Amino acid sequence: MHYFINETLFNMNFQGRSYECMSDCPDMSSYMSRCHSCRVERGCFMVYDRTNYMGNQYFMRRGEYADYMSMMGMSDCIRSCRMIPMYRGSYRMRIYERENFGGQMYELMDDCDNIMDRYRMNNCMSCNVMDGHWLMYEQPHYRGRMMYMRPGEYRSFMNMGFSGMRFMSMRRITDSCY
Repeated sequence: MHYFINETLFNMNFQGRSYECMSDCPDMSSYMSRCHSCRVERGCFMVYDRTNYMGNQYFMRRGEYADYMSMMGMSDCIRSCRMIPMYRGSYRMRIYERENFGGQMYELMDDCDNIMDRYRMNNCMSCNVMDGHWLMYEQPHYRGRMMYMRPGEYRSFMNMGFSGMRFMSMRRITDSCY
């Protein structure tokens, strides 16, 4: 089942031109030069401050975001967005201490608010998402910068543009946002 996001993007405080997005959008510059606010009518999605789903990311669910930059601490306007499909199955992810699935490995099937406390693991450099959609956070207790992980193998977070960033907590994206 494919799920569409109904998102309308605007300048700050819903002023100026708008663009309604119904699927992934790797580059919004062809629709509008700057996007500083959005209204999410249903669903969940990630917004990025660079094109092609790069740069800082932020998870958004139903609601109005009049000035997303000040609320989320992002450095620029929304440049791309990715739909998070509805998922109701089981969740399973393996996290690894080192790149290329090296070092300690732990399998998660539920949220983990602190990998150091739970597993005595002080670094997570790669992962394999087998089932579900997840958010990984830079700090314990789901704080700091985040990264959206959909099913697939992620051999090196450093090669994905996250050099120097450690992921210390993980949360499942559940159907509660739909």
